[in-house]
Amino acid sequence: MPALVNLVLQGVARGTFDSAAKPTNQSLFLDFLILGLTDKPNLKVFLFIALLHMYMLTLMGNAAIILIVQLDQNLKKPMYFFLENLAVLDICYTSTTMPKMLEMLLVDRKALSFLACAFQMYFFVAFVGTECVLLGMMSYDRFLAVCHPLRYSTFMSKKVCTALAVLSWFCGFTNSVVHTVFTFRLRFCCSNRISYYFCDIPPLLVLSCDDTSVNETLLLTIGVFIGWTPFLCIIVSYMYIIVTILKIKSPRGRQKSFSTCISHLAVVVLYYGSAIFSYVRPVSTYSMDKDKVISVLYSIVTPMLNPVIYTLKNQDFKKAISRQMQLRRK
Repeated sequence: MPALVNLVLQGVARGTFDSAAKPTNQSLFLDFLILGLTDKPNLKVFLFIALLHMYMLTLMGNAAIILIVQLDQNLKKPMYFFLENLAVLDICYTSTTMPKMLEMLLVDRKALSFLACAFQMYFFVAFVGTECVLLGMMSYDRFLAVCHPLRYSTFMSKKVCTALAVLSWFCGFTNSVVHTVFTFRLRFCCSNRISYYFCDIPPLLVLSCDDTSVNETLLLTIGVFIGWTPFLCIIVSYMYIIVTILKIKSPRGRQKSFSTCISHLAVVVLYYGSAIFSYVRPVSTYSMDKDKVISVLYSIVTPMLNPVIYTLKNQDFKKAISRQMQLRRK
């Protein structure tokens, strides 16, 4: 983090940015202008109301998961420990972008300083990367629970769960440091208008007048470890899980096993599909108008749906909510 702060301050100090009313290829800028999801006044009111409701649902749903897991002793299991981490991540990375997005829709303040843009990108990429790895850890947990139930408690002890969660957060934040440092070493002299609704790697690379081949290589190579590797591990895990479930003779047993896993798989498909599309591809294929629609899926929609998907068919969680409501009534 100190290295990131020093890099940003050095960029401002050496005059990397200079405010210019009419940008040219030689002009440098002090602020970025975030163009947002739309420039149509009629749509802004609708989007503000819709996004505000989605943000509030995200905060309340994920906060409820954290609260219930903390209060109910019957949920002190690896699955719910990882789910609690996922809820924290969803709150964090939606809060990195949504408040500013709502402000821009309401008061039309599009300017974002170089420093604010750097920190917004740093935290957003960190939380997104952490979630990619964490979803892989959660699939490993489900694989052990379904395929090796007798050894599950040994393989997924409290220490192991903590270590896997710490590793997820470490990978996410390390990944973000690398991308943020290499992104903000570039000069942004083509334009200061970001055709996006927050500061992210792809739209910033498009604005740079420097060679971005190193940044593209980093996106593709690190993306293999942060994105594709966990995703492929999830696919393999669920292949084993499905084979194991099909061997269960009891229909009720098969249904219970499917219900605990299908929710995680649904989140994975939605999240990885949109996130990998946004990051792990060449800059020449970027189309900001289309990409910002895709990014809405993993940055806004998925965090809102996670609490519903993970609790809708989860009987343990439903019982925990009922127990806590009964305790509050007494």
